Amino acid sequence: MPVETRRDVFQAIADPTRHQIIELIAEKKMNLNTITDNFNISRPAISQHIKILNECGIIEIEQIGRERYCKIQPKNLKIAADWIKQYSVLWEQKIDSFEKYLNRLQTKNKKR
Repeated sequence: MPVETRRDVFQAIADPTRHQIIELIAEKKMNLNTITDNFNISRPAISQHIKILNECGIIEIEQIGRERYCKIQPKNLKIAADWIKQYSVLWEQKIDSFEKYLNRLQTKNKKR
C-alpha cells in the first residue's frame, strides 16, 4: 500500500518557481498554457508545481470548458504569513539594538 505524503504550505512556498507562479496568479486566474509561457521549463514541470500548490490549498483549479484555470487561495497563505509575523517583533528588536550600537559608536568616534 503506497504511503501518502502530505505537503504543507511551507514546502510549497520553498521553491522559487512556485513563488513566481503564486505571483502570476495572485492578480488574475490563468490557464496552464499562460502560466507555462512565463517560464523556460516544460509544461509537465509546471504541471507538477501546480499540483503541489493545489495539494497545499494555495491554488484552486477550475475547469472552464476544455481549459483548466488556476486561481489563488490567499487564505491558505495566511498560515505562512502568521508564522513569519511572530518573528517580526524579534527582528525589529534586533535591528533597534543594532541601531543603538551604531549610534554609540558614532558618538564615541565624534568625541575623539
